[in-house]
Amino acid sequence: MARFILPRPRKVLLAVLAVVLVVGGVSMDLTSRLTMGGYENPDTQAAHAEDTLEERFGQGRANLTLIVRDERGVDSPEVAEAGAKLAKDLADDGVKDVASYWTAGKAKPLRAENGRGALVTGRIPGDFDEVNDRVGELRDDYTGTVHGLDVTLGGTALMNHEQTERASEDAAKAESLVFPLVLVVLVLIFGSLVAALLPLAVALGTMLTVFGLMWGLTFVFDANNLLVNTCTFLGLGLAIDYSLLFLTRYREELARGVEQSEAIRVTMRTVGRTVTFSAVTLAIACLSLVVLPFGMFQSIGIGGAATTLTAGAATLVIVPAMLAWAGPRIDKLRLVRRKSRKSPAANDAPAPVGAPATSGYWHRLATLVMRRPVSMMTAVLAFAALLAVPALDLNTRLPDEQVLPTSAQSAQVARTLKADFDSRETEALLVVADEGANGADVAGYAQRLSALQDVSRVDAVTGSYADGRRVAPPGPGADRFSKGDGTYLSVIPAVEGSSDAGAAVVERVRAADSPFPVEVGGQPAVAVDTFDTVGERLPLTLGILAVGTYVLLFLLTGSALLPLAAMLLSVISLAATFGSLVFVFQDGHLKWLVGDFVTTGTLNWTVPVMIAVLAFGLSMDYAVFILSRIKEEYERTGAVRDSVALGLERVGKVITYAAVVLSLTFIVMLTSGISYMKALGLGVPLAIIMDATLIRGILLPAVMRLLGPACWWAPGPMRRLHDRFGIAESAAPAGRTEEAAPSKDPARV
Repeated sequence: MARFILPRPRKVLLAVLAVVLVVGGVSMDLTSRLTMGGYENPDTQAAHAEDTLEERFGQGRANLTLIVRDERGVDSPEVAEAGAKLAKDLADDGVKDVASYWTAGKAKPLRAENGRGALVTGRIPGDFDEVNDRVGELRDDYTGTVHGLDVTLGGTALMNHEQTERASEDAAKAESLVFPLVLVVLVLIFGSLVAALLPLAVALGTMLTVFGLMWGLTFVFDANNLLVNTCTFLGLGLAIDYSLLFLTRYREELARGVEQSEAIRVTMRTVGRTVTFSAVTLAIACLSLVVLPFGMFQSIGIGGAATTLTAGAATLVIVPAMLAWAGPRIDKLRLVRRKSRKSPAANDAPAPVGAPATSGYWHRLATLVMRRPVSMMTAVLAFAALLAVPALDLNTRLPDEQVLPTSAQSAQVARTLKADFDSRETEALLVVADEGANGADVAGYAQRLSALQDVSRVDAVTGSYADGRRVAPPGPGADRFSKGDGTYLSVIPAVEGSSDAGAAVVERVRAADSPFPVEVGGQPAVAVDTFDTVGERLPLTLGILAVGTYVLLFLLTGSALLPLAAMLLSVISLAATFGSLVFVFQDGHLKWLVGDFVTTGTLNWTVPVMIAVLAFGLSMDYAVFILSRIKEEYERTGAVRDSVALGLERVGKVITYAAVVLSLTFIVMLTSGISYMKALGLGVPLAIIMDATLIRGILLPAVMRLLGPACWWAPGPMRRLHDRFGIAESAAPAGRTEEAAPSKDPARV
């Protein structure tokens, strides 16, 4: 690549610009092609039940709730007449299955305890995006004074709509913050405005290219709107990381007195391989999400993998071409001037084996750690364990209105429902029989279901049932429960549907004897099936992540043990991160630091999965950075202690800078009003910072010191495999002498 780029840098840059403009140009309508859905597995019992309910009966889960208030009391004739008109207007506006206190026989669950409020429920038909668009229109028409009544619209449809609106606003705000912040940090790192703009140019090229690729992908499958945020923040962070690594090594080679074109060649030969390994490792981490059968995770996995590979490729084309074309002009517009000092790598030739190692903060830290590896390791592990302890109480749930700020309208409606109404109508289980049902069987089955623990009521074509007996005959709308020889029943739980008790109700209903084949849907069943799916598929996701990472790190290092050590250290960092998330967002601490949110005693179920994959992949990113350089130094010196100290000294500062910049791209999410976005804004940066400091700065040198020469051990078959397929990392492969070959003598360690 260097031989191709160096003679024609300007042509390469123009070609890249043309490709970016063309590919990025077609993505102008990308957001209009993305879906807001993808949070449910379409191949579960709950999904099948609801598909049958929609196709056979024209029914579905209630997603709209209106709270109607009037000081005259909901039983006054004037209020009853206005309430009936309100329900009719709603039905005329295309809302299905409209039921109100006044049209449903004045059912007690639909009446507020103080008698001055009542409920109207319904279902907006269509897919996620159609519902999302429609509820925004209905909110304007049915919030405020309607027919003289005080009306507030809410429900899951509005909750999803408000989440989407708030997420878009928060993402725009985060993007407006992150670019200036990152530019300031890059200027402080490089000193020059031109040099600082180079990583941002790579990031922009990466994002536009990925957006174009993802636009094409939307013709193949439905991509979730989180794809844009993932590609933006991940693309920005990685492009800067890779560019930073490249520019730092390039300047290091120049400081050694190497001519510019040769410095670019050496950097391509070393950092180029590191960037390639890093991008592929992180791409595998992202692609491991694809085995989770949720459109949201699959979109993030594919988009994340495309972003990492594109960021790597863009760095290895744009940065060397720009350096070759700009030459010394790369340091124009210097805004920060530092006192000149001799570079750590300023020797014209590598130091002879056994010579004193170069000094520096990271070198001194590594040397200190390797003098007392056990005590240093014990201190860091104790600190990580302290942070990790709360993770033992990790409790997850599906998102609801409580992820939104308290000012959100759907959140206010949900709180009013819980405070003023004794109703679980919107959390009903839907028990669907496509065929084989008759009246007698339905009545007996409904009686048995109503006698189950924590079941409040069962509505069926034959009437309403509670405590094992019929409490009401069929009402005016009972015919909706039957179609031919098919039927469905609505089971109202007496407990919160999203709680453990609600999950137990789902299991009892599914386990109950049925006279005909049934499938159980409804929001509580969706929650049960979601967590069952995650429990089944997550081991496969983690297995792909672990195996893919191990293979790539082995091909990079040739060691059987170092990949295992690197992965174990990342798990320690993740455990501490999860413990911190539980402490803050599940238990409700440190709101003064991260901003206000509703404490629910749970975490959104998507947060641990996303952080596990993203943080693990990014930590392996830094592992590749540092292990590749340590291996290069080991090939040159043959001494473990010297190679670790030199490797850390060479890339420790780079990793620190990269961690700060990458963390900034995520930490701005703390400004979001959505609690799970805040959790990502804290979790990912925390994992990155811990990994770049305590893990790679202390635990890794300690582990390598304790392993000694075994760091680079591999059994014979694996050594032969690495000899054939592995890639060596060396700045000057032809220059190594016999004396500089790695020593087999433990005394050298």
